[in-house]
Amino acid sequence: MNEFDRSLPRRTVLQGAGIGIGAGLLSFSTAAQAQTTPAGGEIWHQNYWAKKGDVKLYLWRKRIGAPRLGEAARPVVFLVHGSSNSARSSYDLTVPGKGEYSLMNVLARYGYDVWTMDHDGYGHSGSSGNNSDIASGVEDLKAAMPVVAKETGQQKAHFYGTSSGGIRAAAYVQAQPEHVGRLALSAFTYKGNGAAEIERRRKKIDALRANPRRKRDAKMIGSIFTRDGHPSFYDPAMVEALIADEMKFGNEVPSGTYLDMAANLPIVDPKKIESPVLMLRGEFDGNSTNDDLLDFYRQLPNGDRQFVILPQTAHSAGYGKNRHLLFYALHNFLAEPAPES
Repeated sequence: MNEFDRSLPRRTVLQGAGIGIGAGLLSFSTAAQAQTTPAGGEIWHQNYWAKKGDVKLYLWRKRIGAPRLGEAARPVVFLVHGSSNSARSSYDLTVPGKGEYSLMNVLARYGYDVWTMDHDGYGHSGSSGNNSDIASGVEDLKAAMPVVAKETGQQKAHFYGTSSGGIRAAAYVQAQPEHVGRLALSAFTYKGNGAAEIERRRKKIDALRANPRRKRDAKMIGSIFTRDGHPSFYDPAMVEALIADEMKFGNEVPSGTYLDMAANLPIVDPKKIESPVLMLRGEFDGNSTNDDLLDFYRQLPNGDRQFVILPQTAHSAGYGKNRHLLFYALHNFLAEPAPES
């Protein structure tokens, strides 16, 4: 038994592929239930636009089948991207001959109405000229949710964010908890103490402050999958596909989330997160430590919470060879039955 097994209830700490998560069904009172097994049928997609002031923000939606008048509502999941890649390459990547990399497809087949968005200055979205920091990301999500509500009829969504996308998502939950169901945080960073990648960014604070954008070329994207010391966890074909997807948007991205993670942590107060929470951490993630994330976890006020360590996984779980472990843990958390009061 390790220190995490002793310090936390066994049901909330999962370490290794052999330990399951309680599965079932969860729905909002206004939404239909998601399915416990993947659904067949064609995956329908559509893009939309939200407005944040003068900035147009690109939204991307996937689900099984086009919306039909009078159909039962489906639970909504909103996926929030991280610092270096835009929404569709983060959550809807195609790698021919290498299996399913699209989390959007996975969740759509389980009966969810799945959305994502390019944040200010990323991908297809316009740019306000700011550095697209966490606070800006929260405003992006505030602008997106009325579009989601109009198109789905749902006033709440489950949120999933990876890396700085997790910080964006959690900060949004603090700001507008009435629009959030369940919250899943992958590769999250709380204070960042002892995390190798955060220490590297702290050495670049002056450069990050000096420019609202930073270099993000093919070499930098490739380094995401080597910096934790486990490049074998990723398929080179995936890296090539991701670089091809992202380079069409240029070799720079906003610097704000890197600056926030270097200089302004902690940004999220766990005591203010009222939603059920799943925390997912790759066993070898250099953006955090177990101690950092367990500090956050212990302060969460909602007893409906889980802490999951993904084995043979580094920072970018959704891009890894063991991404099926992420898909499994996330689906089971989203589909967990509500406890009786």
